[in-house]
Amino acid sequence: MIAISPPVNLAAVKPNLPKISWEKLPDDFILPEDPVDNNLQPLLANALRESLELAGLVLESMLIATNFGICVTVNDKIVIKAPDWVYIPEVKPLPEAQIRRSYTPNIEGDLPLITLEFISETEGSEYSINPHYPYGKWHFYEQILQIPLYGIFHPKTGVLDLYRLVNNKYELQTPNANNRFWIAEMNLFLGVWKGKRSLLTATWLRWWDQSENLLPWGSEIIEQERERAKQERERAEQERERAEQERERAEQERERAEQERQKAIQERQRAEQAEAQLQQEQAMCQRLSDRLKTLGIDLEEEK
Repeated sequence: MIAISPPVNLAAVKPNLPKISWEKLPDDFILPEDPVDNNLQPLLANALRESLELAGLVLESMLIATNFGICVTVNDKIVIKAPDWVYIPEVKPLPEAQIRRSYTPNIEGDLPLITLEFISETEGSEYSINPHYPYGKWHFYEQILQIPLYGIFHPKTGVLDLYRLVNNKYELQTPNANNRFWIAEMNLFLGVWKGKRSLLTATWLRWWDQSENLLPWGSEIIEQERERAKQERERAEQERERAEQERERAEQERERAEQERQKAIQERQRAEQAEAQLQQEQAMCQRLSDRLKTLGIDLEEEK
């Protein structure tokens, strides 16, 4: 009699999950020193941090870095990925004078909230789901670290794809009407902006606040201050000119008032002269009348 095995329930078969442990990198571990793909990548990363810092949104407890090793031990093998830009909300402080060479989540602080990769001319492993050591970046961020947000930026075309981890899988997010992605955990929008920075005209990643006001860079703040100072100078000059005009009008009014006063004086003098002349004439008439009377001539009787 042949024994028949029951059918295998394929749905119940689970893949071999990797053994993940969080261990601090040994101090003598030699980190790779891979060069960046082009000069734009560090500029993109610096621009993202600068506007956050100037807006007062970078705290001492945070870790924001570029090309910085994120470490985890998978199946007893150390795996290190260095995203082009990473934002970690809170990390444990280091002892004074100690420099952070790498970062192991959970034992050193939070998981990264968002990692960004900037695509170079030759696309690398940003979209790689390779599930085997040393693992593709997509697989590493999604399945091993399980980072909530993963952004892939194509500087050449100016396209930003942002993925959110939903049920252990990255789902492509839809931007708003202004082509910006709302990141609730940061209370900010992330999007693309075309313009000039560091003498380079390119498409940049920028932050906007919840009212979609652009968070400025230092050079833009300086330019805004320069423009405000120019406007203040222009307003001050206009006020000076208005004050000068008012002074001239007041001077003209004073001169007109003086002319009117002089005219009144002259009119009064003319009136006084006329009155004096009239009195003189009346006195002459009276003297003449009195003299005629002495000669026996009475002008009043003859009338």
